[in-house]
Amino acid sequence: MAKMTSPSDMMDSVTDSMKERTGKTLEEWVEAVRASGIDPLDQKAVRNWLKSEHGILQNSQWAIADAAARAAGWVRPSVEGYIDSQYQGEKVALRPIFDALREIIEGLGEDVTAEGRGGYTPFVRKRQFAAVQASTKTRVDLGLRFREAPTSGLLNTKSLPGQSTHKISLTSPEDITDEVRDLIRLAYEQNG
Repeated sequence: MAKMTSPSDMMDSVTDSMKERTGKTLEEWVEAVRASGIDPLDQKAVRNWLKSEHGILQNSQWAIADAAARAAGWVRPSVEGYIDSQYQGEKVALRPIFDALREIIEGLGEDVTAEGRGGYTPFVRKRQFAAVQASTKTRVDLGLRFREAPTSGLLNTKSLPGQSTHKISLTSPEDITDEVRDLIRLAYEQNG
């Protein structure tokens, strides 16, 4: 079986080969961001600048933007911090849907972990198989990744969170039916 590479290992690899791939070290890029006048805490603006002005590829963009933000004092939230930030303000009423989905997803096996992201919460086994996103103030989208998608009227293929191939839109915990549970389990099984 192939060795799994963690996001941290991948980022270390990107950082270690930065000068070779981009002509500058990570530290030199952090200084370039600082000198550009772009707010280093606006990671999207930094990534866009790196792409449009310097032709930097995506993985390097993320590494540079992350390092520039950290140099400016940003601290990466914990997984729980990311989740809490997704269910604030107008979206606070959606938290019971997330909590119910999380209980089901994490209950599938000890090999399931939640990861922190700004806009959604991915759930990973050997790879991401589910993602939960508070998409509007009234709707949570459950993204599922299938190798072979089942036939279900619940599944949609538009505006997918994370690495999902399909999504199910939910507006209350009661929308989490046995069919939804079965689809979650199938995505888990197909990504093991």
